[in-house]
Amino acid sequence: MKQLDNKAKRTVPTLIITIVLIIFCILWTVPTFGILVTSFRTSDAASSTGWWKAFADFKNFTLDNYNQVLFGQRFSVGNASGTSTVRGATMLSAFLSSITVTLPSVIIPILIAAAAAYGFAWLSFKGRNIMFATIIALLVVPLQISLIPILRDYNKIGLNGSYLGIWLAHTGFGLPLATYMMYNYISSLPRSILESAFIDGSSHFTTFVRLILPLSAPAIASFAIFQFIWVWNDMLVSLVFLSGAGQKLQVVTVRLMNMAGTRGTDWHLLTAGAFISMILPLCVFLGLQKFFVRGLLAGSVKG
Repeated sequence: MKQLDNKAKRTVPTLIITIVLIIFCILWTVPTFGILVTSFRTSDAASSTGWWKAFADFKNFTLDNYNQVLFGQRFSVGNASGTSTVRGATMLSAFLSSITVTLPSVIIPILIAAAAAYGFAWLSFKGRNIMFATIIALLVVPLQISLIPILRDYNKIGLNGSYLGIWLAHTGFGLPLATYMMYNYISSLPRSILESAFIDGSSHFTTFVRLILPLSAPAIASFAIFQFIWVWNDMLVSLVFLSGAGQKLQVVTVRLMNMAGTRGTDWHLLTAGAFISMILPLCVFLGLQKFFVRGLLAGSVKG
């Protein structure tokens, strides 16, 4: 009887927690679901009635919103020779531009931070502790205070408005966190593994490439998720360092901002653009989530 009573006492709090979590999930999901429904509604329907009334008439659903956002909308422009039809900037080009910005901005800091973390964890050299403390201190420095000095330097050397410039900016901003996360994981690896590799005649470079990098996959995946989502959703850095390139290098966040400015009342187009921008980060998170918790907990427990 005592065991049954104890089991019942444990079940009640678990049930309450489950109910509370379900409520929170519903509250979090309903607005997102409403935006998704709005992205498939016609302009008249979206502006006249709420999304919860959309299912009363399925004739108001359309894919034309995504067609306009992805491939642009033609509109007339008057000039001296008459009227010509042009196509507006598209979310598809911004999507490709964001991919071009994000992938190198994730890969470059991972490679540099992994090598730095290996050096801090397993190599002895003068000033190691001071250098590592300096890197950790950079985590608390707001990136906003460095944008203007970097922009001035970029203008002097011609990097403003180029992919290389924004790759270097995102790499510099992401390196402190990447080094810290990689160091926590690499320093927790058993030393016997490295000693066995050195006994077999492996150099530090061979040990790092063939042993440390494969074993550090959880930490790499965890940082890759953080960095990918941060760079993909970033608007400030892209707006500052790609402003001189015009629409051809415009990323999805800047494109959405411009859509909100020019089409602030076209909710059906704005919601469609928002969901297009969510597709790739969602796939990255779901694809790497099995490594996420392992990488975050790396180095927290020893033994």
